[in-house]
Amino acid sequence: MTRFGFVALVGRPNVGKSTLLNHILGFKLSITSRKPQTTRHRVLGIWTEGDVQLAFVDTPGMHTDQPKAMNRMMNQTAEQALKGVDAVAMLTEGTRWTDLDERVYQKLAQVECPKFWVINKVDQLADKNELLPHIEQVIQTHSFDEVFPLSALRNINLDPLISILQKAVPEGPFLYDSEQITDRSERFLAAEIVREQIMRQLGDEVPYETTVEIETFERSDDRVGIHALISVEREGQKAILVGESGGRLKQIGTEARIRLEDLLDAKVALKLWVKVRASWSNDERALKSLGYAEFD
Repeated sequence: MTRFGFVALVGRPNVGKSTLLNHILGFKLSITSRKPQTTRHRVLGIWTEGDVQLAFVDTPGMHTDQPKAMNRMMNQTAEQALKGVDAVAMLTEGTRWTDLDERVYQKLAQVECPKFWVINKVDQLADKNELLPHIEQVIQTHSFDEVFPLSALRNINLDPLISILQKAVPEGPFLYDSEQITDRSERFLAAEIVREQIMRQLGDEVPYETTVEIETFERSDDRVGIHALISVEREGQKAILVGESGGRLKQIGTEARIRLEDLLDAKVALKLWVKVRASWSNDERALKSLGYAEFD
């Protein structure tokens, strides 16, 4: 008998949800950076082994209420992803339990399914002896089925988590082909790869007011042609993104092309250009056209 279930990965920004998903899959599906709120969309990662299939739902980090429409939609996406799942893994980091962690936990309290606490980045703890007292303190007032200290980045202690998740999901047929890794299109993944390079290469302000649209995606034989439009909100941001004599944009394109060729297993001709689209991140109509409003 096969087993299948949806597993939501939730937590505040920058606790390593996307890194955990990528290492479970053995494939870089979700983009990552050191900046919070790198993940903006729900991304489904499909793990199949033997007679078990787990569909992991990687979500934007739940964060404090902010006035911009994009932030509201990201929170909505994260909260809606909890509906109908068969198990939830809540990520925190090290020996921290912040007000935002508490806010995420309160959302989980409304979900009736097995809940697992994943304490990520334990390899970074200066004093490992602080971990057990931290766990004991938290579980006095918070209910989890099991606790898993691990390091997603270092692949430490992932197997016990995967093992218990396989047992937590119900019996039933696979929902996806056993070779499928995600429900997202190559077009979507291409846009995310370009955005990842923007997040990694630019300063603190510009990436958050930047979005990427794939205007053309054409595959022929072993070549793929991609035209990507990068939107920013102000002329000054465009200047930073393009860089002196176009140098920064060229570097972003070069790094993104390397990743795309690996993903698509083909030669990629990538063209990028930048335009100013004032206040796109606070315009609900613009956000829906860009695919941010996944739930109404």
